[in-house]
Amino acid sequence: MSDFKTGLDLYVSAKPDRILLLDTETTGLKGGLFDKDPGFRPATDPEESSRLDSLNWNNYGDLVLDIGICELSLSEGTVKDVYSSVVGYDTSIWNESMCHSWIFENSDLRIEDVAHAPRLSKVLKEVTAILAGRWVTSYNVQYDLDKFLYRFPWCLKNRFSEVRDPMFSAQQICKLKSPYYGVTEYRYPKLDYAYEKILEGEDPAGIHGVQDHRALSDARMASHLLLRMYREGTYDPLDFSGRHSSFSSP
Repeated sequence: MSDFKTGLDLYVSAKPDRILLLDTETTGLKGGLFDKDPGFRPATDPEESSRLDSLNWNNYGDLVLDIGICELSLSEGTVKDVYSSVVGYDTSIWNESMCHSWIFENSDLRIEDVAHAPRLSKVLKEVTAILAGRWVTSYNVQYDLDKFLYRFPWCLKNRFSEVRDPMFSAQQICKLKSPYYGVTEYRYPKLDYAYEKILEGEDPAGIHGVQDHRALSDARMASHLLLRMYREGTYDPLDFSGRHSSFSSP
């Protein structure tokens, strides 16, 4: 990862080639409660880091617990790991719902990992520097970005440029029907289903048939999925159709 360039060092052309694909694991599906810092503190406030790490996060909605970022090259057909971290909080004051989040029951992430992880302020600073000025997406931008990274405390709106969500392209390939979406729309496929179907059993992300629901591993899966669709002509990074759909997390 030492040769990785942030957006501050790397010229980003009008045509995306090197794309950062991120994934988050969280305490819930609703996202953060606030679009902006409810304390109205300026970003340059020297006490900002200590304040963030001492907040009672029971009052701010769902939290990001794990974040992973991969960089993929459309021209070279490569995927490399860029960043991975559990996000640390004072879990001793968490409410019962947060302590028993789905992710703790369905992955190897444990609440003890969160309690001893690098503090939120440190992870936020590192992630902001990595994403700044880059082309960025995720598998379900309406979840990872709109509900979390564009909301407080991340507040990353306008810090980078989006490219197409690969989930939108996978929807048109997998064509999964559901009465919930009516007769003219297909539902969004879950990442593991799209990965298995579109890559036709190949496993470049090395999951061996089991999605582990950790951020970096899921980012790898989505990156290889995006590359396959791009090579097959079913993914255009600058096609934003579906971006403002009202459909929720798959």
